[in-house]
Amino acid sequence: MTYQVLARKWRPKSFSDMAGQEHVLQTLVHALDNQRLHHAYLFTGTRGVGKTTIARIFAKCLNCEEGISSTPCGKCSACTDIGEGRFIDLIEVDAASKTKVEDTRELLENVQYAPSVGRYKVYLIDEVHMLSNHSFNALLKTLEEPPPHVVFLLATTDPHKLPITILSRCLQFSLKNLSPQKIEEYLRSVLIAEQIPFEEGALWSIAKAAQGSMRDALTLLDQSISFCAGNVTDAEVSTLLGTPDQALILAIVEALNAENANELLELVSVVSSRSFDYFMLLDNLLALLHRIAVAQLVPGAVDNSQGDREQIINIAKKLTAEEVQLYYQIALNGKQDMSAAFDARMAFEMLLLRMLVFSPQAPEQTQNNPAIDSEPNSEQKKKTELDLPSQQSAQAPEPEIDLPEIPPADSYQEISAQDEPEIKSVVEEKTTQEVATPKLTEEAARQEQPVLAINAQWHQVVSELGVTGITGNLLANCVLTANVDNVITLVLDRNQSALYNDEHDRRIKLALNNYYGAEYKIELSIGDISSESPAQYQARLRAEALENARTEFANDEHVQALIETFSAHIVPDSVSIINEVKK
Repeated sequence: MTYQVLARKWRPKSFSDMAGQEHVLQTLVHALDNQRLHHAYLFTGTRGVGKTTIARIFAKCLNCEEGISSTPCGKCSACTDIGEGRFIDLIEVDAASKTKVEDTRELLENVQYAPSVGRYKVYLIDEVHMLSNHSFNALLKTLEEPPPHVVFLLATTDPHKLPITILSRCLQFSLKNLSPQKIEEYLRSVLIAEQIPFEEGALWSIAKAAQGSMRDALTLLDQSISFCAGNVTDAEVSTLLGTPDQALILAIVEALNAENANELLELVSVVSSRSFDYFMLLDNLLALLHRIAVAQLVPGAVDNSQGDREQIINIAKKLTAEEVQLYYQIALNGKQDMSAAFDARMAFEMLLLRMLVFSPQAPEQTQNNPAIDSEPNSEQKKKTELDLPSQQSAQAPEPEIDLPEIPPADSYQEISAQDEPEIKSVVEEKTTQEVATPKLTEEAARQEQPVLAINAQWHQVVSELGVTGITGNLLANCVLTANVDNVITLVLDRNQSALYNDEHDRRIKLALNNYYGAEYKIELSIGDISSESPAQYQARLRAEALENARTEFANDEHVQALIETFSAHIVPDSVSIINEVKK
Protein backbone atom coordinates (compact mmCIF):
# COMPACT_ATOMS: atom_id res chain seq x y z
CA MET A 1 0.00 0.00 0.00
CA THR A 2 1.38 3.42 -0.95
CA TYR A 3 2.12 5.95 1.78
CA GLN A 4 -0.50 8.64 2.30
CA VAL A 5 0.73 12.02 3.48
CA LEU A 6 -0.50 13.19 6.87
CA ALA A 7 -2.28 16.26 5.45
CA ARG A 8 -4.59 13.94 3.47
CA LYS A 9 -4.72 11.05 5.92
CA TRP A 10 -5.74 13.26 8.82
CA ARG A 11 -8.11 15.60 6.96
CA PRO A 12 -11.22 15.90 9.19
CA LYS A 13 -14.18 13.79 8.13
CA SER A 14 -16.77 15.52 10.30
CA PHE A 15 -17.27 18.82 12.06
CA SER A 16 -16.31 17.23 15.38
CA ASP A 17 -12.85 16.40 13.97
CA MET A 18 -12.13 20.02 13.11
CA ALA A 19 -9.55 21.95 15.11
CA GLY A 20 -10.71 25.50 15.75
CA GLN A 21 -13.14 27.57 13.62
CA GLU A 22 -15.87 27.13 16.25
CA HIS A 23 -17.54 30.38 15.21
CA VAL A 24 -18.13 28.97 11.71
CA LEU A 25 -19.02 25.45 12.74
CA GLN A 26 -21.63 26.60 15.26
CA THR A 27 -23.55 28.49 12.58
CA LEU A 28 -23.42 25.60 10.10
CA VAL A 29 -24.42 23.01 12.71
CA HIS A 30 -27.48 25.02 13.79
CA ALA A 31 -28.46 25.67 10.17
CA LEU A 32 -28.25 21.98 9.26
CA ASP A 33 -30.02 20.70 12.36
CA ASN A 34 -32.86 23.23 11.90
CA GLN A 35 -33.05 22.86 8.09
CA ARG A 36 -32.35 26.57 7.57
CA LEU A 37 -30.24 26.20 4.42
CA HIS A 38 -28.98 28.92 2.12
CA HIS A 39 -28.23 28.40 -1.56
CA ALA A 40 -24.70 29.99 -1.53
CA TYR A 41 -21.93 29.95 1.07
CA LEU A 42 -18.61 31.78 0.87
CA PHE A 43 -15.65 30.57 2.97
CA THR A 44 -12.69 32.94 3.22
CA GLY A 45 -9.33 32.63 4.95
CA THR A 46 -5.63 32.05 4.37
CA ARG A 47 -4.23 28.79 3.06
CA GLY A 48 -4.71 25.59 5.00
CA VAL A 49 -7.25 26.81 7.56
CA GLY A 50 -10.02 24.43 6.45
CA LYS A 51 -12.08 26.16 3.75
CA THR A 52 -12.46 23.24 1.33
CA THR A 53 -12.50 20.73 4.19
CA ILE A 54 -15.55 22.41 5.75
CA ALA A 55 -17.17 22.62 2.31
CA ARG A 56 -16.75 18.88 1.71
CA ILE A 57 -18.08 18.00 5.16
CA PHE A 58 -21.02 20.30 4.49
CA ALA A 59 -21.66 18.41 1.21
CA LYS A 60 -21.75 15.16 3.21
CA CYS A 61 -24.24 16.65 5.64
CA LEU A 62 -26.53 17.63 2.75
CA ASN A 63 -26.37 14.28 0.93
CA CYS A 64 -26.01 11.67 3.71
CA GLU A 65 -28.48 8.85 3.09
CA GLU A 66 -29.59 9.01 6.74
CA GLY A 67 -30.88 12.55 6.22
CA ILE A 68 -29.73 16.14 6.47
CA SER A 69 -27.91 16.75 9.76
CA SER A 70 -24.68 18.16 11.18
CA THR A 71 -23.45 14.61 11.91
CA PRO A 72 -23.25 12.57 8.68
CA CYS A 73 -22.93 8.82 9.20
CA GLY A 74 -19.69 8.52 7.24
CA LYS A 75 -20.62 4.99 6.16
CA CYS A 76 -23.24 5.35 3.43
CA SER A 77 -22.26 5.46 -0.23
CA ALA A 78 -22.74 9.22 -0.42
CA CYS A 79 -20.44 9.89 2.56
CA THR A 80 -17.76 7.47 1.39
CA ASP A 81 -17.88 8.71 -2.22
CA ILE A 82 -17.58 12.35 -1.13
CA GLY A 83 -14.70 11.43 1.17
CA GLU A 84 -12.91 9.71 -1.71
CA GLY A 85 -13.63 12.51 -4.19
CA ARG A 86 -15.84 10.52 -6.59
CA PHE A 87 -19.37 11.67 -5.74
CA ILE A 88 -21.00 12.58 -9.04
CA ASP A 89 -23.19 15.34 -7.60
CA LEU A 90 -20.28 17.17 -5.98
CA ILE A 91 -18.69 19.23 -8.72
CA GLU A 92 -15.35 20.66 -7.64
CA VAL A 93 -13.81 23.41 -9.76
CA ASP A 94 -10.42 25.11 -9.46
CA ALA A 95 -11.19 28.64 -10.58
CA ALA A 96 -7.49 29.36 -11.02
CA SER A 97 -7.43 27.05 -14.05
CA LYS A 98 -11.00 27.74 -15.21
CA THR A 99 -11.00 31.51 -15.49
CA LYS A 100 -12.64 32.00 -18.89
CA VAL A 101 -16.29 32.80 -19.28
CA GLU A 102 -16.69 29.78 -21.62
CA ASP A 103 -15.59 27.51 -18.74
CA THR A 104 -18.15 29.04 -16.41
CA ARG A 105 -20.97 28.77 -18.96
CA GLU A 106 -20.11 25.14 -19.59
CA LEU A 107 -20.14 24.51 -15.84
CA LEU A 108 -23.55 26.09 -15.37
CA GLU A 109 -25.24 24.40 -18.37
CA ASN A 110 -26.29 21.45 -16.24
CA VAL A 111 -27.42 23.44 -13.21
CA GLN A 112 -31.11 23.06 -14.07
CA TYR A 113 -30.91 19.25 -14.11
CA ALA A 114 -31.74 17.35 -10.94
CA PRO A 115 -28.99 15.53 -8.99
CA SER A 116 -28.06 12.08 -10.31
CA VAL A 117 -27.76 10.18 -7.01
CA GLY A 118 -27.72 12.71 -4.19
CA ARG A 119 -30.16 15.03 -2.51
CA TYR A 120 -28.40 18.19 -3.66
CA LYS A 121 -26.13 19.08 -6.52
CA VAL A 122 -23.21 20.89 -4.85
CA TYR A 123 -20.84 23.18 -6.74
CA LEU A 124 -17.58 23.70 -4.88
CA ILE A 125 -15.57 26.49 -6.56
CA ASP A 126 -12.12 26.96 -5.02
CA GLU A 127 -10.16 30.23 -5.38
CA VAL A 128 -13.27 31.82 -6.82
CA HIS A 129 -11.62 35.27 -6.88
CA MET A 130 -9.61 34.09 -9.93
CA LEU A 131 -12.67 34.13 -12.20
CA SER A 132 -12.82 36.85 -14.84
CA ASN A 133 -15.41 39.64 -14.71
CA HIS A 134 -17.38 37.98 -17.51
CA SER A 135 -17.35 34.71 -15.57
CA PHE A 136 -18.70 36.48 -12.49
CA ASN A 137 -21.47 37.99 -14.60
CA ALA A 138 -22.36 34.55 -15.90
CA LEU A 139 -22.37 33.14 -12.34
CA LEU A 140 -24.38 36.04 -10.95
CA LYS A 141 -27.56 35.10 -12.84
CA THR A 142 -27.54 31.62 -11.37
CA LEU A 143 -26.84 32.91 -7.84
CA GLU A 144 -29.81 35.27 -8.12
CA GLU A 145 -32.32 32.53 -9.08
CA PRO A 146 -30.81 29.14 -8.29
CA PRO A 147 -32.78 25.90 -8.67
CA PRO A 148 -33.90 24.46 -5.27
CA HIS A 149 -31.66 21.38 -5.63
CA VAL A 150 -28.39 23.38 -6.08
CA VAL A 151 -26.01 24.68 -3.39
CA PHE A 152 -22.93 26.77 -4.19
CA LEU A 153 -19.91 26.54 -1.89
CA LEU A 154 -17.32 29.17 -2.77
CA ALA A 155 -13.83 29.37 -1.24
CA THR A 156 -11.22 32.10 -1.58
CA THR A 157 -8.09 33.47 0.03
CA ASP A 158 -8.79 36.98 -1.26
CA PRO A 159 -12.44 38.01 -0.83
CA HIS A 160 -11.65 41.65 -1.64
CA LYS A 161 -11.33 40.71 -5.31
CA LEU A 162 -14.92 39.46 -5.48
CA PRO A 163 -17.58 41.78 -6.95
CA ILE A 164 -19.94 43.19 -4.37
CA THR A 165 -22.83 41.68 -6.32
CA ILE A 166 -21.45 38.19 -5.65
CA LEU A 167 -20.70 38.90 -1.97
CA SER A 168 -24.20 40.20 -1.33
CA ARG A 169 -25.76 36.91 -2.49
CA CYS A 170 -23.67 34.61 -0.25
CA LEU A 171 -23.52 33.79 3.42
CA GLN A 172 -19.94 34.72 4.31
CA PHE A 173 -17.77 32.83 6.81
CA SER A 174 -14.32 34.16 7.63
CA LEU A 175 -12.03 31.40 8.86
CA LYS A 176 -9.29 32.47 11.26
CA ASN A 177 -5.68 31.41 11.43
CA LEU A 178 -5.28 28.67 13.99
CA SER A 179 -3.37 29.44 17.18
CA PRO A 180 -0.08 27.62 17.83
CA GLN A 181 -1.73 25.95 20.81
CA LYS A 182 -4.56 24.53 18.67
CA ILE A 183 -2.08 23.27 16.08
CA GLU A 184 0.19 21.77 18.75
CA GLU A 185 -2.72 19.88 20.31
CA TYR A 186 -3.76 18.47 16.94
CA LEU A 187 -0.21 17.45 16.00
CA ARG A 188 0.14 15.75 19.38
CA SER A 189 -2.99 13.68 18.75
CA VAL A 190 -1.70 12.73 15.29
CA LEU A 191 1.69 11.55 16.56
CA ILE A 192 0.12 9.62 19.43
CA ALA A 193 -2.19 7.88 16.98
CA GLU A 194 0.72 7.20 14.63
CA GLN A 195 2.80 5.92 17.59
CA ILE A 196 5.71 8.22 16.79
CA PRO A 197 7.82 9.52 19.73
CA PHE A 198 8.22 13.30 19.99
CA GLU A 199 9.35 16.18 22.19
CA GLU A 200 6.82 18.85 23.10
CA GLY A 201 9.15 21.68 22.12
CA ALA A 202 9.40 20.31 18.58
CA LEU A 203 5.63 20.46 18.14
CA TRP A 204 5.55 24.07 19.32
CA SER A 205 8.28 24.95 16.81
CA ILE A 206 6.28 23.36 13.99
CA ALA A 207 3.06 25.00 15.16
CA LYS A 208 4.67 28.42 15.17
CA ALA A 209 6.34 27.91 11.78
CA ALA A 210 2.98 26.91 10.25
CA GLN A 211 1.68 30.48 10.81
CA GLY A 212 -1.87 29.42 11.48
CA SER A 213 -2.18 26.83 8.68
CA MET A 214 -3.03 23.29 9.79
CA ARG A 215 -2.19 21.89 6.38
CA ASP A 216 1.25 23.50 6.48
CA ALA A 217 1.73 22.14 9.99
CA LEU A 218 0.96 18.58 8.90
CA THR A 219 3.27 18.95 5.92
CA LEU A 220 6.07 20.19 8.17
CA LEU A 221 5.36 17.33 10.56
CA ASP A 222 5.70 14.86 7.69
CA GLN A 223 9.05 16.41 6.78
CA SER A 224 10.21 16.42 10.40
CA ILE A 225 9.41 12.74 10.86
CA SER A 226 11.61 11.91 7.89
CA PHE A 227 14.40 14.27 8.97
CA CYS A 228 14.39 12.98 12.56
CA ALA A 229 14.25 9.32 11.50
CA GLY A 230 10.97 8.70 13.30
CA ASN A 231 11.80 10.52 16.56
CA VAL A 232 10.68 14.14 16.43
CA THR A 233 13.11 16.04 18.67
CA ASP A 234 13.26 19.74 19.47
CA ALA A 235 16.87 20.29 18.40
CA GLU A 236 16.53 18.50 15.07
CA VAL A 237 13.26 20.24 14.19
CA SER A 238 14.87 23.60 14.94
CA THR A 239 17.75 22.68 12.66
CA LEU A 240 15.33 21.61 9.94
CA LEU A 241 13.23 24.77 10.17
CA GLY A 242 16.23 27.05 10.63
CA THR A 243 14.49 28.66 13.61
CA PRO A 244 15.91 29.00 17.14
CA ASP A 245 14.15 26.84 19.68
CA GLN A 246 12.45 28.52 22.63
CA ALA A 247 14.89 26.95 25.08
CA LEU A 248 17.72 28.90 23.45
CA ILE A 249 15.87 32.21 23.75
CA LEU A 250 15.07 31.50 27.40
CA ALA A 251 18.74 30.65 28.02
CA ILE A 252 19.75 34.07 26.65
CA VAL A 253 17.40 35.86 29.05
CA GLU A 254 18.59 33.68 31.94
CA ALA A 255 22.21 34.59 31.11
CA LEU A 256 21.27 38.28 31.09
CA ASN A 257 19.64 37.88 34.49
CA ALA A 258 22.75 36.09 35.79
CA GLU A 259 24.94 38.83 34.29
CA ASN A 260 27.10 36.14 32.69
CA ALA A 261 28.87 37.54 29.63
CA ASN A 262 30.68 34.27 28.91
CA GLU A 263 27.41 32.36 28.76
CA LEU A 264 25.91 34.95 26.38
CA LEU A 265 28.81 34.66 23.96
CA GLU A 266 28.66 30.85 24.10
CA LEU A 267 24.95 30.99 23.23
CA VAL A 268 25.74 33.23 20.25
CA SER A 269 28.28 30.61 19.14
CA VAL A 270 25.52 27.99 19.30
CA VAL A 271 23.33 30.23 17.13
CA SER A 272 26.15 30.62 14.61
CA SER A 273 26.93 26.89 14.51
CA ARG A 274 23.28 26.07 13.81
CA SER A 275 22.99 28.77 11.13
CA PHE A 276 19.96 30.49 12.62
CA ASP A 277 18.76 33.74 11.17
CA TYR A 278 19.76 36.50 13.59
CA PHE A 279 16.80 38.68 12.65
CA MET A 280 14.41 35.82 13.40
CA LEU A 281 16.26 35.23 16.65
CA LEU A 282 15.84 38.88 17.59
CA ASP A 283 12.13 38.77 16.76
CA ASN A 284 11.74 35.75 19.04
CA LEU A 285 13.65 37.54 21.79
CA LEU A 286 11.34 40.55 21.47
CA ALA A 287 8.29 38.29 21.66
CA LEU A 288 9.67 36.61 24.77
CA LEU A 289 10.41 39.92 26.50
CA HIS A 290 6.88 41.09 25.71
CA ARG A 291 5.42 37.99 27.36
CA ILE A 292 7.68 38.47 30.39
CA ALA A 293 6.49 42.07 30.73
CA VAL A 294 2.87 40.88 30.59
CA ALA A 295 3.65 38.21 33.20
CA GLN A 296 5.03 40.83 35.58
CA LEU A 297 1.88 42.95 35.45
CA VAL A 298 -0.90 40.43 34.74
CA PRO A 299 0.36 36.83 35.23
CA GLY A 300 -3.01 35.37 34.32
CA ALA A 301 -2.86 36.98 30.86
CA VAL A 302 0.28 35.10 29.79
CA ASP A 303 -0.52 32.77 26.90
CA ASN A 304 0.94 29.31 26.49
CA SER A 305 1.79 29.81 22.83
CA GLN A 306 5.20 28.15 23.24
CA GLY A 307 4.31 25.62 25.92
CA ASP A 308 6.42 27.57 28.41
CA ARG A 309 3.94 29.57 30.46
CA GLU A 310 5.35 28.46 33.81
CA GLN A 311 8.91 29.26 32.71
CA ILE A 312 7.83 32.73 31.63
CA ILE A 313 6.18 33.43 34.98
CA ASN A 314 9.22 32.16 36.89
CA ILE A 315 11.73 34.30 34.99
CA ALA A 316 9.40 37.31 35.26
CA LYS A 317 9.82 37.07 39.03
CA LYS A 318 13.62 37.24 38.73
CA LEU A 319 13.78 40.39 36.58
CA THR A 320 12.73 43.89 37.49
CA ALA A 321 10.20 45.68 35.32
CA GLU A 322 12.75 48.30 34.26
CA GLU A 323 15.21 45.58 33.22
CA VAL A 324 12.63 44.00 30.92
CA GLN A 325 11.67 47.37 29.44
CA LEU A 326 15.33 48.26 28.91
CA TYR A 327 16.10 44.92 27.23
CA TYR A 328 13.06 45.29 24.97
CA GLN A 329 14.01 48.82 23.91
CA ILE A 330 17.61 47.83 23.21
CA ALA A 331 16.45 44.81 21.18
CA LEU A 332 13.96 46.91 19.22
CA ASN A 333 16.56 49.54 18.39
CA GLY A 334 19.04 46.77 17.63
CA LYS A 335 17.02 45.62 14.63
CA GLN A 336 17.97 48.79 12.80
CA ASP A 337 21.59 48.45 13.90
CA MET A 338 21.72 44.87 12.61
CA SER A 339 20.40 45.98 9.24
CA ALA A 340 23.24 48.48 8.93
CA ALA A 341 25.97 46.14 10.24
CA PHE A 342 28.17 44.18 7.83
CA ASP A 343 28.25 41.20 10.21
CA ALA A 344 24.93 40.14 11.76
CA ARG A 345 26.57 37.99 14.42
CA MET A 346 28.81 40.80 15.59
CA ALA A 347 25.83 43.16 15.74
CA PHE A 348 23.81 40.64 17.74
CA GLU A 349 26.69 40.10 20.18
CA MET A 350 27.01 43.85 20.68
CA LEU A 351 23.27 44.06 21.29
CA LEU A 352 23.45 41.46 24.07
CA LEU A 353 26.54 43.07 25.61
CA ARG A 354 24.76 46.42 25.50
CA MET A 355 21.90 44.88 27.46
CA LEU A 356 24.42 43.59 29.98
CA VAL A 357 26.40 46.80 30.37
CA PHE A 358 23.40 49.11 30.59
CA SER A 359 21.32 46.86 32.79
CA PRO A 360 20.20 48.37 36.10
CA GLN A 361 22.70 46.05 37.82
CA ALA A 362 25.68 45.70 35.47
CA PRO A 363 28.11 42.81 36.02
CA GLU A 364 31.42 43.35 37.77
CA GLN A 365 34.12 44.31 35.27
CA THR A 366 36.43 41.63 36.63
CA GLN A 367 33.97 38.77 36.32
CA ASN A 368 35.32 35.88 34.26
CA ASN A 369 38.01 38.03 32.66
CA PRO A 370 41.55 36.74 33.27
CA ALA A 371 43.12 39.86 31.80
CA ILE A 372 41.26 42.08 34.20
CA ASP A 373 41.53 39.64 37.13
CA SER A 374 45.27 40.26 37.12
CA GLU A 375 44.59 43.84 38.21
CA PRO A 376 44.42 44.41 41.99
CA ASN A 377 40.95 44.52 43.45
CA SER A 378 39.69 47.38 45.60
CA GLU A 379 40.96 45.84 48.84
CA GLN A 380 44.39 45.14 47.35
CA LYS A 381 44.48 48.66 45.96
CA LYS A 382 43.72 50.14 49.38
CA LYS A 383 46.47 48.03 50.95
CA THR A 384 48.97 49.11 48.28
CA GLU A 385 48.14 52.77 48.83
CA LEU A 386 48.79 52.40 52.56
CA ASP A 387 52.05 50.49 52.04
CA LEU A 388 53.45 52.99 49.54
CA PRO A 389 52.47 56.43 50.73
CA SER A 390 55.37 58.28 49.15
CA GLN A 391 54.84 56.68 45.75
CA GLN A 392 51.12 57.39 45.93
CA SER A 393 51.83 61.03 46.74
CA ALA A 394 54.19 61.40 43.83
CA GLN A 395 51.88 59.82 41.20
CA ALA A 396 48.37 60.89 42.12
CA PRO A 397 47.40 64.30 40.78
CA GLU A 398 44.84 64.70 43.58
CA PRO A 399 45.84 63.11 46.92
CA GLU A 400 42.91 61.47 48.66
CA ILE A 401 41.67 62.75 52.01
CA ASP A 402 42.47 60.38 54.85
CA LEU A 403 39.11 60.30 56.60
CA PRO A 404 38.17 58.69 59.91
CA GLU A 405 35.63 55.91 60.30
CA ILE A 406 31.99 56.95 60.30
CA PRO A 407 31.10 58.06 63.84
CA PRO A 408 28.03 56.82 65.68
CA ALA A 409 24.85 58.86 65.41
CA ASP A 410 24.93 59.94 69.06
CA SER A 411 28.14 61.92 68.43
CA TYR A 412 26.75 64.05 65.60
CA GLN A 413 26.90 67.76 66.19
CA GLU A 414 25.09 70.57 64.47
CA ILE A 415 27.40 72.95 62.59
CA SER A 416 26.48 76.55 62.43
CA ALA A 417 27.00 78.76 59.40
CA GLN A 418 29.84 80.55 61.18
CA ASP A 419 31.75 77.25 61.56
CA GLU A 420 31.60 76.27 57.89
CA PRO A 421 34.58 78.36 56.66
CA GLU A 422 36.71 76.99 59.46
CA ILE A 423 35.82 73.39 58.57
CA LYS A 424 36.42 73.96 54.87
CA SER A 425 39.83 75.43 55.59
CA VAL A 426 40.69 72.38 57.66
CA VAL A 427 39.79 70.08 54.77
CA GLU A 428 41.67 72.16 52.21
CA GLU A 429 44.75 72.15 54.40
CA LYS A 430 44.44 68.40 54.76
CA THR A 431 44.33 67.86 50.99
CA THR A 432 47.63 69.67 50.53
CA GLN A 433 49.48 67.49 53.00
CA GLU A 434 51.27 64.27 52.21
CA VAL A 435 49.25 61.09 52.60
CA ALA A 436 51.83 59.94 55.14
CA THR A 437 50.68 62.62 57.60
CA PRO A 438 49.48 60.93 60.81
CA LYS A 439 45.75 60.15 60.81
CA LEU A 440 43.29 62.03 62.93
CA THR A 441 42.21 60.09 65.97
CA GLU A 442 38.62 58.91 66.09
CA GLU A 443 37.90 61.23 69.03
CA ALA A 444 39.34 64.23 67.19
CA ALA A 445 37.32 63.37 64.11
CA ARG A 446 34.13 63.31 66.13
CA GLN A 447 34.87 66.67 67.68
CA GLU A 448 36.26 68.60 64.70
CA GLN A 449 34.40 67.50 61.53
CA PRO A 450 31.68 64.91 62.15
CA VAL A 451 29.18 65.87 59.44
CA LEU A 452 31.74 66.67 56.78
CA ALA A 453 33.59 63.44 57.52
CA ILE A 454 30.50 61.27 57.24
CA ASN A 455 29.45 62.97 53.98
CA ALA A 456 32.89 62.79 52.38
CA GLN A 457 33.37 59.18 53.38
CA TRP A 458 29.89 58.24 52.12
CA HIS A 459 30.70 59.86 48.74
CA GLN A 460 33.87 57.74 48.60
CA VAL A 461 31.99 54.55 49.54
CA VAL A 462 29.39 55.06 46.79
CA SER A 463 32.09 55.71 44.17
CA GLU A 464 33.96 52.53 45.17
CA LEU A 465 30.89 50.28 45.24
CA GLY A 466 30.80 50.25 41.44
CA VAL A 467 27.00 49.81 41.34
CA THR A 468 25.66 51.07 38.01
CA GLY A 469 22.35 51.37 36.20
CA ILE A 470 19.16 52.40 37.96
CA THR A 471 20.27 50.87 41.26
CA GLY A 472 23.50 52.87 41.16
CA ASN A 473 21.57 56.05 40.39
CA LEU A 474 19.26 55.47 43.35
CA LEU A 475 22.20 54.75 45.64
CA ALA A 476 23.94 57.95 44.56
CA ASN A 477 20.85 59.90 45.59
CA CYS A 478 20.93 58.50 49.13
CA VAL A 479 22.51 60.19 52.13
CA LEU A 480 23.90 58.39 55.15
CA THR A 481 22.30 59.52 58.41
CA ALA A 482 23.54 56.92 60.91
CA ASN A 483 25.82 53.92 61.38
CA VAL A 484 25.20 52.47 64.84
CA ASP A 485 25.46 48.88 66.06
CA ASN A 486 25.83 47.41 62.56
CA VAL A 487 22.77 49.30 61.36
CA ILE A 488 23.31 51.68 58.42
CA THR A 489 20.52 54.21 57.98
CA LEU A 490 20.00 55.74 54.53
CA VAL A 491 17.53 58.30 53.22
CA LEU A 492 16.68 58.32 49.50
CA ASP A 493 15.82 61.69 47.99
CA ARG A 494 12.07 61.54 47.34
CA ASN A 495 12.58 63.46 44.08
CA GLN A 496 14.62 60.53 42.73
CA SER A 497 12.55 57.64 44.09
CA ALA A 498 10.11 56.98 41.22
CA LEU A 499 11.89 53.82 40.05
CA TYR A 500 12.64 52.47 43.53
CA ASN A 501 11.35 48.99 44.44
CA ASP A 502 12.23 46.09 46.73
CA GLU A 503 14.65 44.62 44.19
CA HIS A 504 16.79 47.77 44.33
CA ASP A 505 16.64 47.64 48.11
CA ARG A 506 18.00 44.09 48.04
CA ARG A 507 20.80 45.03 45.65
CA ILE A 508 21.85 48.04 47.73
CA LYS A 509 22.00 45.88 50.86
CA LEU A 510 24.04 43.24 49.06
CA ALA A 511 26.50 45.81 47.67
CA LEU A 512 27.08 47.48 51.05
CA ASN A 513 27.52 44.19 52.90
CA ASN A 514 30.02 43.00 50.30
CA TYR A 515 31.90 46.29 50.54
CA TYR A 516 32.18 46.30 54.34
CA GLY A 517 32.77 42.55 54.48
CA ALA A 518 30.25 42.14 57.28
CA GLU A 519 26.55 41.62 57.73
CA TYR A 520 24.94 45.01 58.22
CA LYS A 521 21.28 45.78 58.58
CA ILE A 522 20.35 48.45 56.06
CA GLU A 523 17.41 50.72 56.86
CA LEU A 524 16.43 52.73 53.79
CA SER A 525 13.63 55.26 53.77
CA ILE A 526 12.40 57.87 51.30
CA GLY A 527 12.29 61.50 52.32
CA ASP A 528 13.73 64.99 52.01
CA ILE A 529 17.52 65.18 52.32
CA SER A 530 19.30 68.09 53.98
CA SER A 531 22.91 67.21 53.17
CA GLU A 532 24.63 66.78 49.80
CA SER A 533 24.12 63.36 48.20
CA PRO A 534 26.89 61.72 46.12
CA ALA A 535 24.95 62.57 42.95
CA GLN A 536 24.67 66.22 43.94
CA TYR A 537 28.33 66.21 44.96
CA GLN A 538 29.44 64.90 41.57
CA ALA A 539 27.13 67.35 39.78
CA ARG A 540 28.67 70.23 41.73
CA LEU A 541 32.19 69.08 40.87
CA ARG A 542 31.30 68.83 37.19
CA ALA A 543 29.74 72.30 37.20
CA GLU A 544 32.78 73.80 38.94
CA ALA A 545 35.18 72.06 36.59
CA LEU A 546 33.20 73.24 33.57
CA GLU A 547 33.21 76.81 34.82
CA ASN A 548 36.97 76.63 35.44
CA ALA A 549 37.50 75.21 31.96
CA ARG A 550 35.52 78.03 30.40
CA THR A 551 37.51 80.60 32.36
CA GLU A 552 40.85 79.05 31.41
CA PHE A 553 39.80 78.81 27.78
CA ALA A 554 38.69 82.44 27.70
CA ASN A 555 41.97 83.60 29.29
CA ASP A 556 44.17 81.53 27.00
CA GLU A 557 46.56 83.79 25.08
CA HIS A 558 45.90 82.07 21.77
CA VAL A 559 42.16 82.44 22.19
CA GLN A 560 42.62 86.10 23.11
CA ALA A 561 44.70 86.60 19.98
CA LEU A 562 41.95 85.10 17.80
CA ILE A 563 39.37 87.33 19.43
CA GLU A 564 41.42 90.47 18.87
CA THR A 565 42.57 89.63 15.34
CA PHE A 566 39.34 88.24 13.87
CA SER A 567 36.76 89.83 16.18
CA ALA A 568 35.80 86.32 17.25
CA HIS A 569 33.64 85.46 20.23
CA ILE A 570 33.36 82.35 22.40
CA VAL A 571 30.20 80.26 22.36
CA PRO A 572 29.91 79.18 26.03
CA ASP A 573 28.04 75.92 25.34
CA SER A 574 30.80 74.80 22.98
CA VAL A 575 33.25 74.42 25.85
CA SER A 576 33.04 70.99 27.45
CA ILE A 577 35.10 68.66 29.61
CA ILE A 578 36.34 65.55 27.85
CA ASN A 579 37.71 63.67 30.86
CA GLU A 580 35.33 62.63 33.62
CA VAL A 581 35.60 64.71 36.78
CA LYS A 582 37.12 62.77 39.66
CA LYS A 583 36.47 63.46 43.29
